[in-house]
Amino acid sequence: MKRLVPVLCAALLAAGAAHAGQMKPGLWEMTMKSDAMKNLPKIPPEQMEQMRKMGIAVPQMSDQGMVTRVCISKAMAERDQTPEMAKPQHGCETKNLTRSGNSYAVDIVCNSPQLKGQGTAKGSFSGNESFSSTYEFKGTANGQPVSERHESKGRWLGADCGNLPPVDAMMKK
Repeated sequence: MKRLVPVLCAALLAAGAAHAGQMKPGLWEMTMKSDAMKNLPKIPPEQMEQMRKMGIAVPQMSDQGMVTRVCISKAMAERDQTPEMAKPQHGCETKNLTRSGNSYAVDIVCNSPQLKGQGTAKGSFSGNESFSSTYEFKGTANGQPVSERHESKGRWLGADCGNLPPVDAMMKK
């Protein structure tokens, strides 16, 4: 679990920084790869299906990484700023957001008892229907040294999110 915290921060950041005014609203498929994911226990397909039937949003895991679907609301897609990360939960915040053309870069600073360190996220868009990003973080998670590299990519699937709530609604909880 201690190595998963930076991955979770990266996932939030990828969803947050990426939609700073460049993404189409609607359903997106996000693929995330990280060295930390190699250490996660494998959940049998039957157990994954049972969890899904119980209403638990379980991402697909494969050699290509973790694949999940997220809903980007119209308000999120139109935002011209990077939303706050889960600061109250992880003590992380974003700083120094820069953009040049279809690319962005942002620094991440975490300072809580559970997570301390610094990282950088960089990404670029191919139009408003796909993006790719990288995230690097060095510090400590629950007192243990952490050095993470994370890659993500996203592609727009369509305007209708179905029953999936927008990411910004989930981040408020």
